[in-house]
Amino acid sequence: MITLAPVSRDGIATVAHIAVRPDQERFCGTIADHFAADEPGCDFHMILRDLHPVGFFKIDRAFPLHSPFAAPDDIGLRGVMIDAREQGKGTGKAAMALLRPYISARYTGAANLVLTVNVINGAARAVYLSAGFVDGGELYHGGKIGPQHVLRLPLG
Repeated sequence: MITLAPVSRDGIATVAHIAVRPDQERFCGTIADHFAADEPGCDFHMILRDLHPVGFFKIDRAFPLHSPFAAPDDIGLRGVMIDAREQGKGTGKAAMALLRPYISARYTGAANLVLTVNVINGAARAVYLSAGFVDGGELYHGGKIGPQHVLRLPLG
């Protein structure tokens, strides 16, 4: 069974084993990168299969401060990763399907969960769209590796 749960800032040992394929790191980073980053507005969360951590993501409460396309009551979904050994099992799709109730319960003032996904990462975009994220046709051109689709998941 796939579930979601918070991870504390000092909980790196819980998720340190999670690693995507090397060619995917440019999209999502590494666990070490996320825990080393000085981002006090970000909260860490894990994706579990049968209580074993197999994925990671962070929620950026300060997302509108550095994302010009985000509204003041939006929060950001960043750094989503599914361990390479877990990929292809439907884990990402199942986890993203759980996001709306999970995030709505924890971030009650947020209107939308917003993310960017690189235009060359069609597989990830398809998973997000299947989970209810909406692509309004907006592209963000401030990413490190090219243009990105802006997707929103209404939380209300």
